[in-house]
Amino acid sequence: MAGPTGGLSGPDIAGNDRINMGFIIAIVAVATIGGLLFGYDSGAVNGTQAGLQAQFNLDANGLGFTVGSLLIGCAFGAFFAGRLADVIGRRSVMIMAALLFLIGALIQGVTEVHMIFVAARFAGGMAVGAASVLSPLYISEVAPARIRGRMSTVQQVMIISGLTGAFLVNYFLAQHAGSSLGEIAGTTAWRWMYLAQAAPAAVFLLALFLIPESPRYLVMRGRDEAALKVLTKLSGAEAAERQLVEIRASFDQGHRPSFADVFAKRTLLRPIVWAGIMLATFQQFVGINIIFYYGETLWRLAGVSEEVALERNILSGAVSIAAVLVALAVIDKVGRKPLLLIGSVGMAVSLAAMTWAFSGATADAAGNLALNETAGLTALVAANLYVIFFNFSWGPVMWVMLGEMFPNHMRGSALAVAGLAQWGANYLVVQSFPALADGIGLAGTYALYTVSAVISVFLVRSFIKETKGMKLEDMTG
Repeated sequence: MAGPTGGLSGPDIAGNDRINMGFIIAIVAVATIGGLLFGYDSGAVNGTQAGLQAQFNLDANGLGFTVGSLLIGCAFGAFFAGRLADVIGRRSVMIMAALLFLIGALIQGVTEVHMIFVAARFAGGMAVGAASVLSPLYISEVAPARIRGRMSTVQQVMIISGLTGAFLVNYFLAQHAGSSLGEIAGTTAWRWMYLAQAAPAAVFLLALFLIPESPRYLVMRGRDEAALKVLTKLSGAEAAERQLVEIRASFDQGHRPSFADVFAKRTLLRPIVWAGIMLATFQQFVGINIIFYYGETLWRLAGVSEEVALERNILSGAVSIAAVLVALAVIDKVGRKPLLLIGSVGMAVSLAAMTWAFSGATADAAGNLALNETAGLTALVAANLYVIFFNFSWGPVMWVMLGEMFPNHMRGSALAVAGLAQWGANYLVVQSFPALADGIGLAGTYALYTVSAVISVFLVRSFIKETKGMKLEDMTG
């Protein structure tokens, strides 16, 4: 493999392409900063909820809406970014997302007005949604087939790294200030938790000007000469000429790609788009983001202190990173579908264990839940097994498959639909959690997520086709 200076090495899956691994790693590193921000922005709210409630006088529904406003923005951002990426380019839309990241972080950290905070969180959500679909799309369009799974999985590594980074920053800020409501340099700690996002957002914005546009987008727009330059730098002149012909042939030269490409006459959407929607929604219906968005609140509901709750968030983040790294090592060997099936079964079992643990919870005089020693240990172990199984499977694999499973001519539009479904499902789960926890309790809530995990086993077996090692030009819909 080449070092950072670039250089062509290693035959591709066909046995006759050589790839500039240093260049590929560099552009994947830049593109996945969007994933880091995706994770950081998503996780920053974890630990700030006491501050939000105190600052804006929020009840449970108000807190759910304030937290979930990011996800409404994510749904809009994912949908419009997918479409806009086919019009002005993948890199250009990522630059717009980086600007929204930066502006949203600064405003969330300083505003005293609830609706302005929500608007800024919505804007940050648009950036998160855009990054969530464009980073895997871009990576899939520049990485060779034999390493595409590993390169796309880096996105999930960065998402979890961003989440864990947010947990660490939140923990140390709360420690330094005494709590999330304490002050540092005249500003409450929970506000610093949002302001800290501005630094990586600025790095992302500047770094995006150093990477090229996707060669497949350039071919789609008729810019073959520019595409050939990028392909040549990726895999050498001889391979680039052949790849350009293959990419051009995957587009109907008499047809301009449009949003209409995702529709079908009898089933509303093409089967491949329905499969993408299934992957996108069930990744959320298993309840993973309750751990990440409400982890601190969840553990305090279970009767532990704020400090211990934040420590458990960090533990969840650390085991998540380890699980994604294992997935990265095996995804191009084992394949996508087997990992999804293993993850579904593992999540179903661990979620069932969490359901059992919380079913025996009691309330103290103040109304706080408490678990006995056995149930508490079971909940902690099961929660970490759950995030391990998720991040070994559905976490990275869904994004890998959404970036690669659609044909070239509909990839942006299909991702727009799947991204909208993914973030819509995310919002539904997060918005409903406070009310569900109050209404049917944590045990009942986790029972619902357990059922979703069981259903996902049968959906994967029936509707998901393996994409390991396939060229993007061979994808059909």
